[in-house]
Amino acid sequence: MKTLDRYIARNFMNGYLIALGVMMGMFLAVDLFLNIDEFAEHSGLGLSGMLYNIGSYYAVRSILWFRDLGGVVIVIAAVFSLTRLTRNNEMIAIMASGVSLKRVLAPILFLALLLTGVLIVDQELILPRVSGELTRKQDQLPGHASYDLWFVNDANGSLISCVEYAEKEETMHHPVIVLREPQDAETWHVIGRIQARQAVYDRQRGGWRLEDGQLMRIPGQELDDLTVQDVETVDFYATNLTPDELPLRRRERFKSLLSLRQLTEIEQNPGTRRTELVDIAVQKHSRITMPIINLIMLMVALPVLVCRDPKDMKNAIVTSFLTTASCYTVAFLCSLFATEVILGQMRPAIFSWLPIFIFFPIALIQIDSMRT
Repeated sequence: MKTLDRYIARNFMNGYLIALGVMMGMFLAVDLFLNIDEFAEHSGLGLSGMLYNIGSYYAVRSILWFRDLGGVVIVIAAVFSLTRLTRNNEMIAIMASGVSLKRVLAPILFLALLLTGVLIVDQELILPRVSGELTRKQDQLPGHASYDLWFVNDANGSLISCVEYAEKEETMHHPVIVLREPQDAETWHVIGRIQARQAVYDRQRGGWRLEDGQLMRIPGQELDDLTVQDVETVDFYATNLTPDELPLRRRERFKSLLSLRQLTEIEQNPGTRRTELVDIAVQKHSRITMPIINLIMLMVALPVLVCRDPKDMKNAIVTSFLTTASCYTVAFLCSLFATEVILGQMRPAIFSWLPIFIFFPIALIQIDSMRT
């Protein structure tokens, strides 16, 4: 690595760390200001207990913010580093030495590629491990949340509900499990119902241990043929639905916290609804397209920022942020249309990749037309 590369890389990383710290701090300050009363509900823990609760909450939350802000922070860091070079007239010195200005972009693009890899690791390895904690609200202590569950489907095709689920005890109170089997691709047939006083998760057996569990089978397929058979006693229900997944199932956008492997497992679940399959397809495509979009967004903004005259830098910064905002806007709109029925079909793949098809040629034209 040459001295010039090290110098540009150091400027870029300084800008990256500053921008990341400022934006994360801003998110934390605003969220804490709006929800400080929620944390204060546990004042009985004492000052140290409250500070630990707040710290543990935002420590996990910062992992999610890092994923969401990663692409924008890279662009801001590039703006900082190139603005500093232009302001100090170092761009002119680089050109006078016979070095192309495109060479200046090489260390920035290389570091952006590495940081994008860190974002992928964060999404696929770290977030799934703390996804349950990310669903915790500000007024809840870690592992002490309790809530109701309604019609959560599992790999057996069954629908699980309960009036209260206690996270810490891993216990469902008064659970009801509707047993189903598929008739065709769109229709399910109810074949029975399990109800119990409570269900406690057994990690060794991979299912829920039922107390006072009763199974009622319903053999008929037509309403007129339904007859209630003798009630059977059942003490265990095997399922892939674990206490780690239940908090995620309550979150509307829980799929964004799962890894590709977990998304594939849900996709192969026979009880997964068709609308959920479309959401899963969008998520799986976005795991590939979003890192590419972040890099393309940087490639679109960088050539604009390479200025020789410091007087042109303000206009260049505004132009770069406008192009970046337009890229994000198109990506956001495409994500909305990806789950909509257009001309009788849903096309998640096309809309997920459309921003790349639009902005990648623009990025190539921008870089090729640079005045070096």
